[in-house]
Amino acid sequence: KLPLSLPKKGEKEQQEAIEHIDEVQNEIDRLNEQASEEILKVEQKYNKLRQPFFQKRSELIAKIPNFWVTTFVNHPQVSALLGEEDEEALHYLTRVEVTEFEDIKSGYRIDFYFDENPYFENKVLSKEFHLNESGDPSSKSTEIKWKSGKDLTKRSSQTQNKASRKRQHEEPESFFTWFTDHSDAGADELGEVIKDDIWPNPLQYYLVPDMDDEEGEGEEDDDDDEEEEGLEDIDEEGDEDEGEEDEDDDEGEEGEEDEGEDD
Repeated sequence: KLPLSLPKKGEKEQQEAIEHIDEVQNEIDRLNEQASEEILKVEQKYNKLRQPFFQKRSELIAKIPNFWVTTFVNHPQVSALLGEEDEEALHYLTRVEVTEFEDIKSGYRIDFYFDENPYFENKVLSKEFHLNESGDPSSKSTEIKWKSGKDLTKRSSQTQNKASRKRQHEEPESFFTWFTDHSDAGADELGEVIKDDIWPNPLQYYLVPDMDDEEGEGEEDDDDDEEEEGLEDIDEEGDEDEGEEDEDDDEGEEGEEDEGEDD
């Protein structure tokens, strides 16, 4: 919106400048829209070219036991959402697939493939993000068919007693509640992390070194250093003792010389 009033001095020149800025801004906006359309076409092109490689990668990942649960546990944001039983259930996860829809902007789907497991009947759990009829972000997901007494989304509240309420508060909500949470489809943090961070290169998280192992090695190094320092101290003490003995010998010799002179 143009300002309602301008100083009288140079008012006409300023008004003309503002109108010209507005015209230039419209040209910039037009170029931005054009760029977005062309970028979308490039993304669509390369998305198709990547598919055979994603397929090949999935086949190779299938040869590595517990690849996906290890990847999720090693990812800082995802691991924060995992309880102990979630990790147990995810040991049966054999494959993850992310599919972006044809026009990309309209959404994507994440599929989780599971082996037979003691928790639920489903072989595949999916969550899909899309734009609804009014153009607003929306999501839908597979209904999890939990086996009797195995619903991890309810277990934390059912099994905790009053004495462990504090611990219950610290335990994260089950990872699997994500499949039933459609409250903020436009900013689904876990979905975006899987799609934009993990899926492009899951290997980098699978290969993250175990911090406990690193700490253990560090402690061993510290112990070695302490042992070496201890040995050095012993050597130094030995050297000091030898020095004192030498001094005592010198004093003895001087005493004998003095006695000889007295004779």
